[in-house]
Amino acid sequence: MQRLKERWQITSNFQLGVIFLVFAITGSAAAFLSKPVCDLLGITKDHLGIFFLPFRLLIIFPIYQLMLVFNGFIFGQFEFFWDFEKKMLRRMRLGFLLPKED
Repeated sequence: MQRLKERWQITSNFQLGVIFLVFAITGSAAAFLSKPVCDLLGITKDHLGIFFLPFRLLIIFPIYQLMLVFNGFIFGQFEFFWDFEKKMLRRMRLGFLLPKED
């Protein structure tokens, strides 16, 4: 845990616990919302066959990212999760989606 705290520049175990809680809540909520979102968009396994799961993951991915930052804000960890998102988008070569920094 100490290495993770150093890597994320976290000073307390409480903050680490809150961050883990936000990841858990966001992951569970995204999994819960994936079915209604797919139903709303008319995406079914019958129509897509073996491509259903990858397509479902592609749809849920942006929802998860937004929820992660939002839940981080609710739990007082917005700065951590916003930095986490920016780093992840840059690693995925999607940095062009980020606002320009001065």
